[in-house]
Amino acid sequence: MLSEIFKAYDVRGIYGQNLTEDVAYKIGRAFVYFLKAKDVVVGTDMRISSPKLSKAFMKGIIEQGANAIFIGQVCTDAVYFASGFLNKPSVMFTASHNPPQYNGLKFCKENAIPINEDTGLKRIKSIIENNGYERTKIKKIGKIIKKAILKNYTNHVKKFIDVKKLRKLKIAADAGNGMAGKIIPLIYKNLPIKIVPLYFKLDGNFPNHPADPSKYENLVELQKAVKEKKCNFGIAFDGDADRIFFVDENGNIVNSSLISSLIIKNILIKNKNSRMRVSSLLTRSQLTQKIIHNLVCSHIVPETIKKYNGIPVIERVGHSFIKETMRKTKAVFACEHSAHYYYIGNYRADSGIITSLIVAEIVSRENKPLSELLEEFKKYHTIEETSIEVKDKNSKLMEIEAIYKKQSPKKSSKLDGITVEFGNWWFNVRPSNTEPLLRLNLEADSEELMRKKKEELVKVMKR
Repeated sequence: MLSEIFKAYDVRGIYGQNLTEDVAYKIGRAFVYFLKAKDVVVGTDMRISSPKLSKAFMKGIIEQGANAIFIGQVCTDAVYFASGFLNKPSVMFTASHNPPQYNGLKFCKENAIPINEDTGLKRIKSIIENNGYERTKIKKIGKIIKKAILKNYTNHVKKFIDVKKLRKLKIAADAGNGMAGKIIPLIYKNLPIKIVPLYFKLDGNFPNHPADPSKYENLVELQKAVKEKKCNFGIAFDGDADRIFFVDENGNIVNSSLISSLIIKNILIKNKNSRMRVSSLLTRSQLTQKIIHNLVCSHIVPETIKKYNGIPVIERVGHSFIKETMRKTKAVFACEHSAHYYYIGNYRADSGIITSLIVAEIVSRENKPLSELLEEFKKYHTIEETSIEVKDKNSKLMEIEAIYKKQSPKKSSKLDGITVEFGNWWFNVRPSNTEPLLRLNLEADSEELMRKKKEELVKVMKR
């Protein structure tokens, strides 16, 4: 059963089936044993099963002799913040965008250092399977300590912008009944921005639409609100609010790679100007900063990094892999096609909330519509990520590789699934780490070619 829920960079399963209170309890004990932790920060989203699972997990923590610092219902990046702010390991109970019956755990060491299958998840799983935590003689049972963190978190995220540069904006925000419904009002209070709220009531049943803004059908109400209320733009969050998607002032859905490019331009220009003011003796190499993107981002992302004198670094999909590479390379920013945006000043963690503030500041400062600010980056035609359920993911990947290898591609890669590049288009097919799916990303120089190649690949994936 553990093999079903321990994924590449988190634990995720169906509550009551393969993810139960007993499993959560054992994970709590194994997590403390693995890290030799004295304290563990614990946060939850609004899912129906989160209270029971987190309670069992904290029981495991305290019975293993550590303290559980419970920060309550928060967004995932508030847990990362707490880990860095308090310098303690942390766990977030969430299944992000998955349906209501799912739940999961995201882990990190102190200072929000991620834990993936290679840096701890396999070991934690093994400890549970072998009852390894029972080898430790517990001298004293720990305590559950409740701690309010959101005031500190609010102050922290506002430091990423110059609040004085914000002008009066109107932003439609779709929380999808997820944690953004609690967090957005706290962050935007006393700012010169009017929030038009959609589905802010916390509800783990997701009664209005799935908390998955990567699926464009879930953005229809946001698009409508932006146009009807004449908003400057719209924002939509997943269940735990670590991802954010944008709709421009015309109600058009914005590809995440365009938002990444806008932020990259802003960061590189701002950092270059700041560093040059500090010292005119800095060399070009000292001024050049690294930015990470995953391999399924649009090609406009690495092109923008180079255009504004940054160094692009490619990494596989997954927050723990991205954060680890940020730490090793000292990258100042990272982005994923799935609308995760990572900031070095945020303990290298991703934050939808910080991203919303940065885009609001850019729109305010430039005093231009979001669509106009993004025009610079509209070079390619990119599909919405398409997921196809297949019986055997590995054999299907091999089949796809064989078909397109015969077509003499410019280059190919197996960094994460299969990536194949031709002169005027490219695609990536990779297995989901959390669901029984293959995910297709594809980009072309023209919309006609994009549609043609998508249809071609989907047909291969389905047969």
